[in-house]
Amino acid sequence: MAVIAMTREMATLGKDVSAGLADRLGLSIVHHELVEHDIALRAGMRESEVHRFLEGEASLLQRWKIDRKRLSRYTAHEILEIAVKGNVLIRGWGATFLLRHVPHVICVRICAPMPFRERVLMQRLGMENEAVARAEIEANDAAHNSTMQKLFGIDWTDPWLYAIVLNTACVPVPDCVEHIVRMAESPSFQETPQSRTALVDALILSRVRATLEQRFGSTIAGVGSIDAKVAAGKVTLTGASSDERMIAEIVRLMHSVEGVVAVESKIIHLSFRPADA
Repeated sequence: MAVIAMTREMATLGKDVSAGLADRLGLSIVHHELVEHDIALRAGMRESEVHRFLEGEASLLQRWKIDRKRLSRYTAHEILEIAVKGNVLIRGWGATFLLRHVPHVICVRICAPMPFRERVLMQRLGMENEAVARAEIEANDAAHNSTMQKLFGIDWTDPWLYAIVLNTACVPVPDCVEHIVRMAESPSFQETPQSRTALVDALILSRVRATLEQRFGSTIAGVGSIDAKVAAGKVTLTGASSDERMIAEIVRLMHSVEGVVAVESKIIHLSFRPADA
């Protein structure tokens, strides 16, 4: 089942490329409204708050109040849930970064030089001032880059994030579609049991960390004293704790996480003895 992750850059004709791919490959395009809705539900936030933050429109106070690490985890979780279903094209939301290590996912950047983007935006919006169009595009790019930095610590323009980069000022939309379709049909990007396992394991790890955070707080789930790894559905716990009951509860919780087939605890129980007099 094809999975394509693509950038969402203003006035590059990426929307036209994604529409062509959806038509040729029978893919569902994930619109930002759906992603924001589900992230908001997971994070217990209003959709408008999630939208303004992800679009770089949140006020200073709103940015200060939002837990970026928690929002990053919920965003990653939502993208992974969508990708596991397959036959989908995901535009934006850091999907190219989050899915870059999954062998059958095609990560695509659709880009174009500023003069080209200015013309596209002016035509689409009936604008007449190039400076206004440029300012709109630059503001959008800056907001996008700021959000990706805050959520994932990345520069989304780095080419290493992508399997293919296409410049629509040089490559017409139909040719862009054809290039990506050929990749989707090539053996290199076919889903295999191994690539499927890699994707599912990433989702299970996301569920594991969300479960730990919900029960014990954000300081334990991969960033504190307890960490987890997942391989073929098996969760391996590492770290140290002086609370033996907490260790037992963590192991019990892991068995309840969807997709987990086995749990191995390598958590070290720290016992403290009174110092000799």
